[in-house]
Amino acid sequence: MKRISIEERAVKLAHYIIDSKDTVRGTAKKFGISKSTVHKDLSQRLEKINPALFIEVREVLDENKAERHIRGGMATKLKYEKMKI
Repeated sequence: MKRISIEERAVKLAHYIIDSKDTVRGTAKKFGISKSTVHKDLSQRLEKINPALFIEVREVLDENKAERHIRGGMATKLKYEKMKI
């Protein structure tokens, strides 16, 4: 990302996650920053910057976390289906 403030970055990441429903890992890859930075921006910094936006992001992140085991299972299934061929 270009030189923007931490607060601006946190808000930008939040809007991206809300709009795209992307994961922390996907967001990190899209913006070229680490997963740790995305997580810290969204779980700690955003709460102080914009509490209303933080609540919206928290809902998306909680949904992604609840579905994580399903995505992992599907990835494993696809891996072994490719090995059969």
